[in-house]
Amino acid sequence: MNLAIIVLFGVTLMYISIAERFATYLKLVALQGVLLFLLAFSELSGANDLASLIFVVAETLIFKAIAVPVLLRNIVKKMKVAKVHAKAVPAFYSLLLVLVAMGVSVVLGDMLKIGNIEKIFMITALFAVFTGLILVITHKKIFPHLVGFLVLENGVFMFSLAVGSEMPFLVNVGILLDLFASVLILGVFASRIGKRLNDPDVEDLSSLKD
Repeated sequence: MNLAIIVLFGVTLMYISIAERFATYLKLVALQGVLLFLLAFSELSGANDLASLIFVVAETLIFKAIAVPVLLRNIVKKMKVAKVHAKAVPAFYSLLLVLVAMGVSVVLGDMLKIGNIEKIFMITALFAVFTGLILVITHKKIFPHLVGFLVLENGVFMFSLAVGSEMPFLVNVGILLDLFASVLILGVFASRIGKRLNDPDVEDLSSLKD
């Protein structure tokens, strides 16, 4: 069951690297939230810490799968931009980069043998972090940068799942607060810029100081 979920999560990472419409980003971010919920519930359902289990469910299903996509959708509506920048790296090359990142993740995951960390979670976490970085590097618009940051955050959450039922409660609190603060700040940032710039790109940020 977990293996199938992880494989599907990996597919979403490859799909998000070639997506060209922001609506697709929203669906994939929501799907990743659901998948992380299923993984977290499966890993922690046997634990005795009910509070930690409830917190993880709220963090993944309610926040990642519902609240974040709703926030992103509102940002897209305010920006009134539906597709990625024409100067973004073509989807084919983005996919190649992500495939290379997947290969590097497999190699690193095999090399890094830390305690009781499960290899498959480690590999997937590294893959998500690399994919998030690739989204930031290969796109011009602010919105894909925000999505890339969220994918990177999902990778960090996957790292915490790598330790299974041993996941500390405070680690989850830290991840949630970091994610909430980041989405809130970047969301307001993007929406405010969208009011001044019709098609907000990273390169246009320099004009705001004038």
